[in-house]
Amino acid sequence: MKNLKIKIDILPNQFLKSDGTFDKEGALKFSGRVAGVCYAEEGYAELENEPEEKNTDRVNKTLKDGHHSVYDHIFINFNLQNVPKILAMALNNEHQYTTSEKSARFKTIIKKEGSIITDVETKLYQKWLNIFQIQIKEKYGKFYSEKKIIKLAQENARYLVTVFMPTQMIYTTSFRQINYIASWMSNYIDEVNCNDLFELKLAYFTRQFLDELKRLNVLEERLMRNEKNRKLSLFGTDLDQIEEYFGYVYSTNYKGSFAQLAQAHRHRTLDYQMELLDEKEFFVPPIIADSKLLVDEWLGDMQLVEKVNPQGEIVKINESGKYDDFILKCKERLCSAAQLEIMNQTRETLLKYKKALEVAHNPLAIDIERYSHGARCTFPDFQCPKDCQFNEGKTLTRKI
Repeated sequence: MKNLKIKIDILPNQFLKSDGTFDKEGALKFSGRVAGVCYAEEGYAELENEPEEKNTDRVNKTLKDGHHSVYDHIFINFNLQNVPKILAMALNNEHQYTTSEKSARFKTIIKKEGSIITDVETKLYQKWLNIFQIQIKEKYGKFYSEKKIIKLAQENARYLVTVFMPTQMIYTTSFRQINYIASWMSNYIDEVNCNDLFELKLAYFTRQFLDELKRLNVLEERLMRNEKNRKLSLFGTDLDQIEEYFGYVYSTNYKGSFAQLAQAHRHRTLDYQMELLDEKEFFVPPIIADSKLLVDEWLGDMQLVEKVNPQGEIVKINESGKYDDFILKCKERLCSAAQLEIMNQTRETLLKYKKALEVAHNPLAIDIERYSHGARCTFPDFQCPKDCQFNEGKTLTRKI
């Protein structure tokens, strides 16, 4: 683990210095001028020529008084390298961002020198990559191409690989938000449970992440005060005690794998929290569920890697948001192209939502019924850009 080093670069923008670090002073000055727009008679142009000390006073005042929205005008494009998947998930759960991440469908996982991935994970990944290809080809060989079969096999084999596996992504957020996130990360490190290996590992990599931000001159202490004591939103406690509710807003609890959660929390209009289970459970891909022999073998192999928190490990999840935004999620995930686990979970939540609205005689019961007949291509207000012509996909009965 100590050999894996997170590395971050800043992609070119107006506040990138020649040495690859962030021009924090320039960003502060620009934000100070933006803060003056609200009362400048001639707008921004007037502020560009004002005395520097006046702008500096405005910067100091906005930072001191907590008027930080002006620092959201500056976005930084981070090239994140060797970032553990779970840390990427924590970043992606904070809503003010755009990210482009390497997909597990397009990546064969191999153990590199210094990698956190163990030999056992690599061996089991290759083993199940072959098994999944055979199972998928046997059931769907007439429908899927060889290339598609390999992608789906990779997507399922990665369930055996640690959620701390390194990933690469372009992550874009504002100057203010990255400092807020840094303060929440510092809070996580300070409150880490030293008896919890998962938290200790995440804290270790979080420190690396903060060290990189410091090296890049991105951190500004006055944006990191965290007076409201906010925390990384992904990690919850006592989720079982949250009461479920379905109306114009909703809150629901369920179990899902790390891999599913990584898909789910990309819906930025919805809120997600997770909590580890007291007793380990693991997701079983439906493509092998009909074979007791394969299921037993799968669960046995999962137990061999349980200490590294494989992506197939089941966690508690709370999902909450507005009805309209849940329907938007259905229009994204109830599709033959979506990851199977999140498609099935979205469908389960939809049916639970529908039943609760009907019992409560909520007017939304009439609306949600329109979305309960299959994949999104059956929705009255959705136009599919390309017909998959896959019946099991349209009826939401596929096993891969």
